[in-house]
Amino acid sequence: MPKKQKPKEISELGEFGLIEHLTKKIKLKNPSTIKGIGDDAAVVKHSGQTIITTDMLVENVHFNLMYTPLKHLGYKSAVVNFSDCYAMNARPEQLTVSMAISNKYCVEDLEDLYEGILLACKIYGVDLVGGDTTTSPGGLVLSLTVLGDLGKNQPVYRSGAKDNDLICVSGDLGAAYIGLQLLEREKEVFKVNPHSQPDFTGLDHLLEKQLKPEARKDVIEFFAQTGIVPTSMIDVSDGLSSEVLHICKNSGVGCSIYEEKIPVADVTARMAREMNLDPTTCALNGGEDYELLFTLPQKDFDKINDIDGISIIGHINPKETGCMLVARDGTLVPLVAQGWNHFGS
Repeated sequence: MPKKQKPKEISELGEFGLIEHLTKKIKLKNPSTIKGIGDDAAVVKHSGQTIITTDMLVENVHFNLMYTPLKHLGYKSAVVNFSDCYAMNARPEQLTVSMAISNKYCVEDLEDLYEGILLACKIYGVDLVGGDTTTSPGGLVLSLTVLGDLGKNQPVYRSGAKDNDLICVSGDLGAAYIGLQLLEREKEVFKVNPHSQPDFTGLDHLLEKQLKPEARKDVIEFFAQTGIVPTSMIDVSDGLSSEVLHICKNSGVGCSIYEEKIPVADVTARMAREMNLDPTTCALNGGEDYELLFTLPQKDFDKINDIDGISIIGHINPKETGCMLVARDGTLVPLVAQGWNHFGS
């Protein structure tokens, strides 16, 4: 049996050698990318307005490598940025990746991380054009920035919702949160019994939504094909309640969200109840679903009503009515932002 190769230390390559090693197979795809990696800066030329968005992920704050494969982490770190770009009605085209790396990581670890990033770039048609690397006193920190091209589209802000607009959301909600609870539960079991093997049979949807989410490129393409222009839009990263309230605050309006209309997958509802959690609460406050929440004029009802994977969950009201959840029994409950807060207690 051949000996297992010793992991290669990053110090063997050095900063520039590491960058060259990780990026040597990159091939540019977009005509808007004039110059990619290899110079002091990238050069791009977009046909319309440019969208710029940045996300930072910190080990043991945003991810736990006890149950997050590095390839999945790379994929997710890119996709969550793409999602912000789609939420502005733009197409992501260029990506930069900066990393602070501790000495507990080896070259092979970073190869896995980059494999995930580059897979996301391939699937979504994005060019990796630059970034930076440095050392970290502990753990891994990722900072990714995406440039998106609006082309002939107009940007869709959070501030455009109008009275009587429909409130719509793609996909289903709460699954990523329940996936996280499953992983955290098994982590605690493993601490007690390292030989235990989790049984995730039938729970793929929950784990994929947490570990390998997808950005809703298809929804933006559907808008372009049908001529639909949302009046406002945001991606669901911090929970439905938080995102609805962002739109209402920025637009100066109120809303009614109907509990019975909120899309929750059967497997999400079942596992939530097994964990003594309320499925609606998970959808409202869980976060990390990366679905698109948007508002449309009433005139677009027929265009959207029968589209599979899009749910009309409520409507915009005058500001003075407040932001309300209409429970299944008709009770009005004020919406409260209880999703992820980086600086909350």
